[in-house]
Amino acid sequence: MRHIETLEHVTEDLDALVAADPRLAPVRSAAGDIPLRLVPPGFASLAGIITSQQVSRASADAIFARFLSLVDPLTPEILLAAPESVFREAGQSRAKQRTLLALARACVDGRLQLETMRERPAEAAIADLTAVPGIGPWTAEVYLMFCAGHPDIFPAHDVALQTAVGQALHIEPRPSAKALARIADSWSPHRSVAARLFWAYYAVIRRRDALPLG
Repeated sequence: MRHIETLEHVTEDLDALVAADPRLAPVRSAAGDIPLRLVPPGFASLAGIITSQQVSRASADAIFARFLSLVDPLTPEILLAAPESVFREAGQSRAKQRTLLALARACVDGRLQLETMRERPAEAAIADLTAVPGIGPWTAEVYLMFCAGHPDIFPAHDVALQTAVGQALHIEPRPSAKALARIADSWSPHRSVAARLFWAYYAVIRRRDALPLG
């Protein structure tokens, strides 16, 4: 399996996508440059994705910057030893506090090995990640895309992707997560780049960056 590791990989997959589905040609033209946004795998990166759940990109960036300043370095061991006040001071919700602590415990006791997710099949890796209380499919899929470089994942529960695909393909109302997953099946094995394309398209049509990672 070839992972998404460079902008050249993004371009190659975009070329293949548009060749397979010509409807995506105007989407690609409108979207402009498609960012890679690959970040190192590990605890801190997944903690950042958890922070970005259900909040705006700007809010997530601000909260996570404060969190990093309070827990430095951000490792499972140091987080478990930190006082509860760091979550409050950073602006992390109670639900995200519980998720981050559950994740830290899973990493420390060896139930979850984030650095190995790159080589695991996507379905197995998602199952491992979602076994941690508070981590759902969206969080797991985003981690595998942007931290492990998995090439064929489409987070269909993402509202920005639903909106972007709905507008691009003239679907009213916007497709549900289940309907979007069916649409995205036709873009396999390049679904991770299809998702990047539609996040970039969303940024153009809504003038707001909705990519899960800053």
